[in-house]
Amino acid sequence: MRSVRARAAIGATLVVAVALVAAGLAVLSVLRTNLIDQADLQAEVAAREVAGQLALDTAFADLDLDDEEDHPVQVTDEEGRVVFVSQGLRAISGTASTGVSPVPSASAGATPSPGDDDDDGADDDGGDSARPARGEVSSDDPDFSDGTATVDGKRADYRFAAVEATTPAGLTLTVHAGAPLAAEQEAVNTVRGAMLTGLPLLLAVVAGVTWLVTRRALRPVEGIRREMAAITASEDLARRVPEPGSRDEIAALARTTNETLTVLEASVDRQRRFVADASHELRSPIASLRTQLEVAEAHPELLDLPGAVADTVRLQVLAADLLLLARLDAGEKPGAARLDAGALVREEVSQRTRDRIPVTVEMEAAEDASYEVNGSRGQLVRVVGNLLDNAQRHAESLVAVRVAADGAGVRVEVRDDGAGVPEDERERIFERFVRLDDARSRDDGGAGLGLAIARDVATRHGGTLTVHRAAEGGAAFRLWLPRAA
Repeated sequence: MRSVRARAAIGATLVVAVALVAAGLAVLSVLRTNLIDQADLQAEVAAREVAGQLALDTAFADLDLDDEEDHPVQVTDEEGRVVFVSQGLRAISGTASTGVSPVPSASAGATPSPGDDDDDGADDDGGDSARPARGEVSSDDPDFSDGTATVDGKRADYRFAAVEATTPAGLTLTVHAGAPLAAEQEAVNTVRGAMLTGLPLLLAVVAGVTWLVTRRALRPVEGIRREMAAITASEDLARRVPEPGSRDEIAALARTTNETLTVLEASVDRQRRFVADASHELRSPIASLRTQLEVAEAHPELLDLPGAVADTVRLQVLAADLLLLARLDAGEKPGAARLDAGALVREEVSQRTRDRIPVTVEMEAAEDASYEVNGSRGQLVRVVGNLLDNAQRHAESLVAVRVAADGAGVRVEVRDDGAGVPEDERERIFERFVRLDDARSRDDGGAGLGLAIARDVATRHGGTLTVHRAAEGGAAFRLWLPRAA
């Protein structure tokens, strides 16, 4: 019951059942209405035939009644007294009177007493529109009613039509003629029985077909599930789930799953390389520092104190870089402080008094004299510092910083006059622990994390960091950040 196949089969069966029941009720209603209309027509025809004979002053005994068993007739006068019933009629309901015993004194050819013309509202000219004129049958639509009648000892349901007729003598009579509803009831019962018999079979077919179709459609999903379970058990992210050849949602799910596995595999590989590279980078200064300390322990006069301090500083910087990268990988969101990029650059440059090459700061005049951005002050200072450190490492005699407006953002460009970055290496240098061949020594190269950190921080602030060729021949790193709203 918890499987998708079972839920789909049950849901489809319920929907079809509701639709079939509604359609069946509608069919039965239409069928019943049509059959009742036919019965009304039969009853009206029978009533008008009798009413026409009465309008021609035919005596009750001489009335020509066809098929009295199927069309029982009851005639009443203006006061509702029964004046005639068809032969064999023993009981009746649903008409103006339940009587079946005619009044002996009433007859079709009776002459009304003086003043009857005024009482019954009919005159020779037919002036009363409520009743038919003498010798005529009412042209109005008859009144229909449901009732029962017992004819020759057989009780059945009938549809009665009431038609008025006025005799030549001025007596207005109402003819009630019935049409049997047995055929209507039998037809409705037959259709209802067929529906009740066929409905379970049809629902069983719907449920079975839905089950099979859903099972076939979900078969690739089961394959994807088994492969994912195998990947989880083996921890082999190089494996991929099978992709069906169809172009439906399941094929899209398989493709998306494989794309997710590809990204996950790359992320895990990147993390493993990061751990390996971090271990390698940490091992060198730690080993050097340990060696110096062991030598100093045995021969204090040989202690290289400046070297030990340098290794300690390098170890501290590397640990700080690794900690920052870990926070960035964990999804740490940058702050939302409002900062002036120009002031931030000036402050960072003013604190770099030990740089081998003085830094030149160029500020392009902005229309609103504002270079405000939103972000984390510490992280953006770190980006500017890393770019300046990189420029100091490679510059010959020039390091310059230019702050300018650039569209909807602020551009900070750091230039140097060094050897520059080869075009085919301009994306690779932003990878972690990547150093070009001329910067691999411990003294010159660092750990290869500065530019990677700078780009990660820029991206998380909604900006970009790219490298180009400077006009002086060296490298030009361009940091773009969106202007504060």
